[in-house]
Amino acid sequence: MHIHVVQRGDSLWGIAHHYGVELQVIMSENDVRDPNSLVIGQALVISPPFLRYRVQQGDTLYLIAGRWDTSVQAIVDRNNLEKSSYLYIGQELIIPVHVVHPGDSLYMISIKYGATINGIAEENNLSSGYKIYPGQKLTIPFERPIKEINAYISSYTPAIQREIHSKGHYLTYLTPFSYTINKDGTLNPPKDEAVLPAAKAESISPLMVVTNFQNGTFSTELISAVLSNTNIQTKLLNTILTTLRSKGYKGVNFDFEYISPSEKEAYNQFLRRTVSLFKPLGFITSTALAPKLSAEQKGILYEAHDYRAHGEIVDFVIVMTYEWGWSGGKPMAVAPLSEVKKVLEYALTEIPANKLVMGVPLYGYDWKLPFVQGTNAQTVSPQEAVDRARRYGASIQYDEKAQSPFYYYYDENRTQHVVWFEDARSVQAKYTAAKRYHLRGISYWLLGPAFPQNWYVLQNEIKPKKY
Repeated sequence: MHIHVVQRGDSLWGIAHHYGVELQVIMSENDVRDPNSLVIGQALVISPPFLRYRVQQGDTLYLIAGRWDTSVQAIVDRNNLEKSSYLYIGQELIIPVHVVHPGDSLYMISIKYGATINGIAEENNLSSGYKIYPGQKLTIPFERPIKEINAYISSYTPAIQREIHSKGHYLTYLTPFSYTINKDGTLNPPKDEAVLPAAKAESISPLMVVTNFQNGTFSTELISAVLSNTNIQTKLLNTILTTLRSKGYKGVNFDFEYISPSEKEAYNQFLRRTVSLFKPLGFITSTALAPKLSAEQKGILYEAHDYRAHGEIVDFVIVMTYEWGWSGGKPMAVAPLSEVKKVLEYALTEIPANKLVMGVPLYGYDWKLPFVQGTNAQTVSPQEAVDRARRYGASIQYDEKAQSPFYYYYDENRTQHVVWFEDARSVQAKYTAAKRYHLRGISYWLLGPAFPQNWYVLQNEIKPKKY
């Protein structure tokens, strides 16, 4: 996979010709509706020019693999399928095969598809000297680390159900936000009945998110009422257990925020109680933690989040590495990689890498300038961010330190704005970090905003784990 950054004078036809890829493929993968509407600085995902095949009546993976002289596993890996996946008529499959042309070399082929020479040679059992001949069909290997991929959702509309079905093959977990606690240990459920069947159909393991969210914010008083009373904790845990069993959740994710610093150990002890109850029954316990830089970091958002204790107690930890740039704050990247890495490097001193999950945002913000404290930025999807740049004639820039795109524009009222968002380059940089640090996986906040490029980049970088 290549990422092409649009330059002045580029045309979509020229880009397609340069990479040897069909124009419609580039348009589809980047949700470009008009080939004449590119934005300077826009990042385009360019997938390798593999053969593409539409499933016909009577096709099976074995028949298709035989037709193209490749393996079922190669097709399964490239298309993020399971061997038992049900094929449907009209489904488009990528066939990871290159037909050798006169003048081809393994070096040229490896560059074209982003594979290694040795990998292609081993996959195709090439003899010494790696000789190839015109007309030969070479299977292109597709090796990616296997990691867990989680996505939070906060919407329960038919649109989010369609999104789950569309993106389900990329996800390990789905976490509906949220079951909110009451002071007496009871819970207020989200409308998850609408999304759990969709998760099951896509072999996604749902996790039950439990929070102290109340009246639009996280309540210190509410979580204190639970952590200070073991009888209320018992009632809460029994209620959670009943829900896990009745709704088919695989486990629980606790997102308790703004906990009083004096109750740090009470929270740790609550987690120990939870794990001792749930683990023998086969349920996962995980937590979501604020992005800290040290164990001594001050502030109610941080002090009760004990990285070392959580790393020892629970099955995995999601570190919420986003919201440096947030709706009520000064304009900046939502998840600047320079800051994300600082958090991960501290976290890895306290939490084993195989328990650490990195948060990744799927959204951006549009701020009016000059920034006025007390005003709020507008949330935008990455696709809307590009569309907005096109509409106002802006050129997209890229901050190398933050590894994030941004641009300025003037609206109809001549008010200046700045937009920070995510694109193919920024998420690829985050996935590279997840691989470099050997993390357990990544967690999206939030499934739903339009960001078609992300899923092509993810598929190229990481193989999602399924249970």
